[in-house]
Amino acid sequence: MSTLKTIAISVGDLNGVGFEIILKAHNQIKQLCNPLYCINYTMAHQAAALLHKQIPNDFHMYKVSGEFTIEAGKVSAECGRYSYDSFIAAVELARSKAVDAIVTLPIHKEAWKLAGIHYVGHTDALRDIFQSDAIMMLGCEKLYVALYTEHIPLREVASKIETDKLTAFLLLLHTATGHEPIAVLGLNPHAGDHGVLGDEERFIEEAIERANAQIGREIFIGPIVPDIAFTPRFRENFSMIAAMYHDQGLAPLKALYFDESVNVSLGLPIIRTSVDHGTAYDIAYQNKASVLSYMNAVKAAITFNVKDENHG
Repeated sequence: MSTLKTIAISVGDLNGVGFEIILKAHNQIKQLCNPLYCINYTMAHQAAALLHKQIPNDFHMYKVSGEFTIEAGKVSAECGRYSYDSFIAAVELARSKAVDAIVTLPIHKEAWKLAGIHYVGHTDALRDIFQSDAIMMLGCEKLYVALYTEHIPLREVASKIETDKLTAFLLLLHTATGHEPIAVLGLNPHAGDHGVLGDEERFIEEAIERANAQIGREIFIGPIVPDIAFTPRFRENFSMIAAMYHDQGLAPLKALYFDESVNVSLGLPIIRTSVDHGTAYDIAYQNKASVLSYMNAVKAAITFNVKDENHG
């Protein structure tokens, strides 16, 4: 009897590179787990035909209803709806314990919007589904970055820096990962320069003090000046960073570890990991997509400790 874990794979936006990655990596993935692809026969064979490939005999599918014509590189409501339905199918399989974890391929946010889906992404949907303050964390063993705010306009970030909410975020991050120490970035250039360039750091500092006091030791360090946090010398001492907003954390992370990084949702009753890249419409169905992030996402889903996800 197989001891391999069963992982549900949501196929993402079928007008992008997701299905190419799935087919390219299938023979490697099946050595690591029992993959269950959330797609129906018709759509799978249509995508495979565009790639001039055959569906393997051991390619196990969980039927997701719906059919449309795949158009490489095009944003479409039909494709957005199907990627959402594939994702929800994977979530329900995990919630019912039919699978051990889920791995998601990239969706296109505009396609979701066109389909009438009001979520801005997977993590946003997962928060609502599980009524949880899920944390989006991206990276690899060399460096992980957790995001305090994610897909919101930059002009709104400063108003979101609140001591109570940031304290809760830091505590959940530590509970879910067990990682220490964790560097916490300031919001402003030079971390505010003692209020000269902004005073949001006073809230960040207070949140750090509260979180450390609750844990009983110094886990969180900061506020750290953002422009030094990703330098080689700094990363010798810190392999996890809490960033205040999306590009503050992800622009340098992707410059360093774009192909290796994965996306992990923390604080949920299920394990969910994802690739750390988009739909790559510009190379869709050209057999150019890298499978490295996907492979790492599957490995992370397999090894992630279930108890770490039972918070929030």
